[in-house]
Amino acid sequence: MSAQVACKVSDVPPGTALRVELDTASGQEVAVAVVCDDDGTLHAIFDECSHGAVPLSDGEVEGCLIECWLHGSQFDLRTGMPCQLPASRPVPVYPVSVTGDDVLVDVDAPKPVN
Repeated sequence: MSAQVACKVSDVPPGTALRVELDTASGQEVAVAVVCDDDGTLHAIFDECSHGAVPLSDGEVEGCLIECWLHGSQFDLRTGMPCQLPASRPVPVYPVSVTGDDVLVDVDAPKPVN
């Protein structure tokens, strides 16, 4: 499977996140947080904190970071790397593209962790 429509650009104003459920090529459902950072750039990140297993989409967006609301872990939206403890493991980040007003995400091609 390739990139699929996750939402509309207008559904995710700058500084917000939106939880969507997408299917992989094998039919597995994946929770994704589509995030628009403060500069208006769209990102897609696995919607579960690697420390507390709670939705990142419920957290605060600041710059290129999203903060888990439960324990304060922060993740870089570009890489998925944790930037603030207690999380120490990265979360998957997915390629995003925009066609018209559609935000497309490819959950079958997570970006490699650097």
